[in-house]
Amino acid sequence: MDESEEVPKDFIKLKSEKLSVDEVSELVVSPYCGAVSLFIGTTRNNFEGKKVIHLEYEAYTSMAETEIKKICRDVRQKWPSVKHIAVHHRLGLVPITEASVIIAVSSPHRAESLEAVRYCINTLKASVPIWKKEIYEDEYSWKENKECFWANSEK
Repeated sequence: MDESEEVPKDFIKLKSEKLSVDEVSELVVSPYCGAVSLFIGTTRNNFEGKKVIHLEYEAYTSMAETEIKKICRDVRQKWPSVKHIAVHHRLGLVPITEASVIIAVSSPHRAESLEAVRYCINTLKASVPIWKKEIYEDEYSWKENKECFWANSEK
């Protein structure tokens, strides 16, 4: 198979079911790539001294998917050797230790895939309309991403 026959693909999914690291990483594997880099964002049991019970995510789904597609286009401009990109984000309730987001990127060499994964998660948090609600023992709080561009523009 000629490398030109394997077209770079983007796999974007927002879903309420549990995310699978194996599924996401397998989507990006390519015989032309020696690197698959992953970022897995999980729910931790604490935030600023408060006990977190679980997280809940909401999204403006169509706009979120459009913004993630833009991130993938940007990645391909910055790192042309990147082959496949997968971004899966969970919506709804996410228990402690489970994944909220999994990002996988394949490339011929590790530097590009590692840089692209970092860019993907940082840009996702800054520009994609997905909102996180932290549920504590006796209260809850909607969380603003510090990287979020629209939140910073209002200050």
